[in-house]
Amino acid sequence: MRERPTHASDEEVLSLVRRAWLPDADEVEHLPVGFGGWHWRVTVAGEPRLFATLDVLGVHHTADTLEATYAAAAALADDLDLVVPSLPGRDGRFTTPLGDGLLSATRWVDGHRPDGSATAELLERLHAAPPPPALTPWRPLVASDLPEELAARTLTPWTGGPHGEDARDLLVAHLDGVATWVADYLRLAGATDPSTWVTTHGEPHIRNQLQTGRGVVLVDWESARLAPAERDLRWLDPPVGDPDLLRMFALEWRLDELTQYADRFEQPHPGNESDRVALGGLRESLTP
Repeated sequence: MRERPTHASDEEVLSLVRRAWLPDADEVEHLPVGFGGWHWRVTVAGEPRLFATLDVLGVHHTADTLEATYAAAAALADDLDLVVPSLPGRDGRFTTPLGDGLLSATRWVDGHRPDGSATAELLERLHAAPPPPALTPWRPLVASDLPEELAARTLTPWTGGPHGEDARDLLVAHLDGVATWVADYLRLAGATDPSTWVTTHGEPHIRNQLQTGRGVVLVDWESARLAPAERDLRWLDPPVGDPDLLRMFALEWRLDELTQYADRFEQPHPGNESDRVALGGLRESLTP
């Protein structure tokens, strides 16, 4: 997120990092990166040591499934050097509560954004790895009644922030399209074969890759699932795999994004930079 969270201060993050992972940590710096969670650089005597993340809970995760997902990523890292996993804390858990979310930490990795040429090889290695027992199976994210729910929610004005009415107008103009997408998505999801599923990252694009001195690695394993390989393969350019499954996961991404943006703008919001980015994301989701 571009802004600091309102429900967790830097001082609280530093205190929790000291208790759970790194007793000699002396400073945290909020990093205005990513979207959906908050991130900090954790230093000792000026040297970066950890990358801390505060995840929110909701449709994607409960506290138990997020813990299991990070544990699965740590298990993968035992055999795959492409995985940068979360670190267990002093209590052996990978997450610890902070405010309304869960804090986790990975080791700090120096690197830069790669050109994407290694993505296919990374996914080939990942998909060939035996799935860790703790890995959460994928399930459809979108409910069949989403179009009706959005129609009901947009009947009254969204006046809790400067972008509420713009967001509501966008959704109202595309409700028929949303209904078509949902029906298509659920039809395709019902035809998947779990016996063919593999370990997937979920978002293996270049923003979740780092070029290091030892090669390209994948970060941000919050979305890892046991799922059809096309969940990852759709990020290749061009995408490869079963066309129906590629379409299904493209629809899932679109519908999940617009649902999260609807939740954001129906509620009070300040109109900050993250809100402006989210409004652009809503527009893109509805007019692909």
